[in-house]
Amino acid sequence: MQENDHLSLLEINQEVAPAVLSSKVAKVEGCIRMYEELHRLKAKERLRQRQEEQEQMVRAAYAQASEQLKRFDELRELKRHQEFQELQEVMEKSSKEAQGQQEKLKEEHRHRAKILNLKLREAEQQRQRQEELERLRKEEGQERLRRLYSIQEELLQLNQQIDPNYRHKDLPRIDLSAYSNRGNQICGLVSGLIRTTSEKGFPTQADVANTERALQEMRGLISSMQQEITAALEEKKRKDEEEKKQKQKELEEKEQMKSQTPAPAQQSGGKQQKEGLQVKTEESIMQWYQQLQDVAEQCVAAFSEIGNCKGNTEVRKIKTNLQKAATIPVSQISSISGSKLREVFDKINNLLSGKAVQTEGQSVSVTQHPQGLDFVYYKLAEKFVKHGEGEVSFHHDSAFPIAVVLSGIWELHPRVGDIFLAHLHKKCPYSVPFYPARKEGTSMEEYQRMLGYEVRDSKVEEQDHFLKRMSGMIRLYAAIIQLRWPYGNKQGAHPHGLSYGWRWLAQMLNLEPLADVTAMLLLDFLEVCGNALMKQYGVQFWKTMFFIQKSYIPRIEAVTSSGQMGCLSRLKNFMQKCLQAEEIPLPKGILTPSFWRT
Repeated sequence: MQENDHLSLLEINQEVAPAVLSSKVAKVEGCIRMYEELHRLKAKERLRQRQEEQEQMVRAAYAQASEQLKRFDELRELKRHQEFQELQEVMEKSSKEAQGQQEKLKEEHRHRAKILNLKLREAEQQRQRQEELERLRKEEGQERLRRLYSIQEELLQLNQQIDPNYRHKDLPRIDLSAYSNRGNQICGLVSGLIRTTSEKGFPTQADVANTERALQEMRGLISSMQQEITAALEEKKRKDEEEKKQKQKELEEKEQMKSQTPAPAQQSGGKQQKEGLQVKTEESIMQWYQQLQDVAEQCVAAFSEIGNCKGNTEVRKIKTNLQKAATIPVSQISSISGSKLREVFDKINNLLSGKAVQTEGQSVSVTQHPQGLDFVYYKLAEKFVKHGEGEVSFHHDSAFPIAVVLSGIWELHPRVGDIFLAHLHKKCPYSVPFYPARKEGTSMEEYQRMLGYEVRDSKVEEQDHFLKRMSGMIRLYAAIIQLRWPYGNKQGAHPHGLSYGWRWLAQMLNLEPLADVTAMLLLDFLEVCGNALMKQYGVQFWKTMFFIQKSYIPRIEAVTSSGQMGCLSRLKNFMQKCLQAEEIPLPKGILTPSFWRT
């Protein structure tokens, strides 16, 4: 019951309370809104003030930073100006110092230039004095040299008057060989003296005096010979007169005198050896020499169109290609291997046989021109000779591979061999052998060319170079006569075999020796083919060797001056060793059978 009362009271209170509370709440809410609005306005005002303050602070900081940056820029600019100013001062100071140093150097240079000019003037004056002295010395030397040449020319002309085989038609028994021997010795001594003085420069007055004495001796020799002939003629005339008186008696007793006349005494050798040697080569050999020269000249005439093709471009191109095809393989000859040597041989043989060969990427054949074969014959032979005087003269061993290829080509193409000999004899007359005589009207330069010397701009080559070239060609010739191409026809004879070498040696020993040249040629020839000649000719060869040592070497010594003993000494040593050992060694570099298997 009470509970119900409470519930009813509560409900009444709940109904009255909202009405009372609503007015208070409205007031309170109004106050709260007013307070909030006031507070918001105040906060907004403070925020605005704070923003203004912040903006002022930012503007102040920016202004301060700008001022600091300006001060920094001003400070940096100040430092830059100061550094520039210092650098400028340093540069001005350095410039002044450099200018001062330059002035000092200029002054030193002027001083040195002055001294140098004085020295140059003194040197120029000294040079002019030296040149004047040298000019005078050369003029005197040339005058002495001309004098020597004129003396030599007169000596040669006088010597030609002495013929070792001379027989006077009225004096058949008179023998002038002693005069001939002495005349040749005098000519040889003078020639050697001229060569020696030419190597040294110019002859001295003593050299001129020596040659003048030699000329006087030669004149005396001619005078003595003429006196001997005159005396012999007078004696012959006297005897003829006596014979006329007894002519009738001699006719009556002719048969009786023939029976009583004793036979002439025979010398131990069966034939008396002549005191003197020849100065001229046998006529048959000279005819052979001239025939070879004619062959070469005919060959040149046969390719005249190719030889004179300056205006024809096509022919000139063919000429160039053919010359390369002929000469390049010869330059490739070496002793590297037998197969390489056979390749070179085949290339040359194919070219001469009319086949096409490759040269520098081009196909070449002698059939490209009607005169092509003659042109190749000539150029090929010429190249072999040049190889002899060039390659062989410096490398003696190279003579054998060159010789064996040429020997094989010679067998198949004989004209190459004939033209080769013509070239060889022209370059080296001692390979014939013969000593060209100076004919009337022949200049000294031309005569020296005939003797094998090279003359350029009126200057004769040095003797050493001349001897080397002659040595190379003789060594090549000595190698050719003993070698044969191993793949050729061995049934036939060698186209130019050892018989020609034996003939050369015999003819050489029949000629009067020349200083330097004869000793060198004999040594080179015997070193290269002496072994082959020994095997071929046996006892006859050794007789020749003894003759060289006992009789011929003394003749060489007689015409050799003290400064020309080198070749002669080597020859004497070689002869002594061979005769003691009774053997001629095989030449160095000879191609052995094993070489052809490489």
